[in-house]
Amino acid sequence: MTAITMLIDGARVAASNGATFERRNPLDGEVATQAPAATVEDAVRAADAAARAFETWRHVGPSERRALLMKAAAALEAKTDAFIAAMAAETGASAMWSGFNVHLAAGMFLEAAALTTQISGEIIPSDVPGSVAMAVRQGAGVVLGMAPWNAPVILGVRALAVPLACGNTVVFKGSEVCPATHGLIVDALDEAGFPKGVVNFITNAPADAGAVVEAVVAHPAVRRVNFTGSTRVGKIIAMTCAKYLKPVVLELGGKAPLVLLDDADIDAAVNAAAFGAFANSGQICMSTERIVVDRAIADEFVAKFAAKASALPLQDPRKGPGVLGSVVDMSTVERCNALIDDALAKGAKLVCGGKAENTLMPATILDHVTADMKIYSEESFGPVKAVVRVSGVDEAVASANDTEYGLSSAVFGRDVSRAMLVAQRIESGICHINGPTVHDEAQMPFGGVKASGIGRFGGKAGIHEFTELRWITLQTTPRHYPF
Repeated sequence: MTAITMLIDGARVAASNGATFERRNPLDGEVATQAPAATVEDAVRAADAAARAFETWRHVGPSERRALLMKAAAALEAKTDAFIAAMAAETGASAMWSGFNVHLAAGMFLEAAALTTQISGEIIPSDVPGSVAMAVRQGAGVVLGMAPWNAPVILGVRALAVPLACGNTVVFKGSEVCPATHGLIVDALDEAGFPKGVVNFITNAPADAGAVVEAVVAHPAVRRVNFTGSTRVGKIIAMTCAKYLKPVVLELGGKAPLVLLDDADIDAAVNAAAFGAFANSGQICMSTERIVVDRAIADEFVAKFAAKASALPLQDPRKGPGVLGSVVDMSTVERCNALIDDALAKGAKLVCGGKAENTLMPATILDHVTADMKIYSEESFGPVKAVVRVSGVDEAVASANDTEYGLSSAVFGRDVSRAMLVAQRIESGICHINGPTVHDEAQMPFGGVKASGIGRFGGKAGIHEFTELRWITLQTTPRHYPF
């Protein structure tokens, strides 16, 4: 068992009332982590500390901020083994997925470091003689960041790196599912030498989440909120932010379609589908959820896809490497088993995998899925995937858009011009042509439309979200007034 502490105003602390909560391993139920169960008062103390630190941090130059972020990247990568162990214990993630998380997250720190000198403005022509009018971006204040368990290092760093680069201070609320994993990110930032109060870390028991989050959102110094997680919880966060008029960036659920046109490179599509559907056992917001394939090539694609999926290694990540590890809990197993039962009862065909009895779930493919089946519309967030057969481009686009979500998507076709036209018709924040739905780079504008969220993380889009745009004028000559 790992016991962790919070970080408030540069000090390692327990909850003010001494309360703790436990996170248990999804496979055997052993206690993986004991973490502080923060009170509302603890949350307010963290926001107070961040507010005080902002008054100094906002004036720190870009080179100093860049150097600290680069040190954080190195400190994070040095903890790779610790991250692998923590993620296996808390969420059942494979070593492959954990290592990828650390590698990409370190790159996010480096990209944020590069952004410190890219926070620019512009001179805008003014009708007032002698007035130099400027649009200036500057740090907004305290940022509340909340990240989920499924890609905990990537999404935890994403919640923090660009806000810090822009001159904000942060309160990071760790996930109740992976508090030790998120704590390791904070350890890396602490070791990098960020001044006290610039980074604050709190953890809470699941039952206290609502009160703790609202206490921080309500704090007058908190000027931005970002959350990655389910659409259900995202709506609650959005309503809380609306109550206090706080801008929010949300990256939520997905039902990513992979569209195969009749001229798709089938072998390339199979590899992309396997990666997009089964990386981290399908527990990624960008995971390929609905494979929309033209009937002209469907039989060949499904046969090759099933062969590939059936061969993917599955095992307890604590006992060795595998592509699929444990899913996060038995509720995922129960949900996916119910989706399989419903689809088969309504005429779908099981081509590989099947129902599971524990959290080691095999790669599972259901063919001939139709709109009346639950798996057609509901996010599985597990390694159970649907193949929908269509005829022609218009049916393919209609199926891809027949969802409340709109995060990631992909289109495969050898005629790139036609594939580009299809990509433009798909209602999603992200679309990859001849590539997988699971694809993230730190410098790209990442986010969705419809029920998949609001705003964009990453690169210059992140600067837009986490800075205040101000209009400042300098009068250089005497000004005439009407009275």
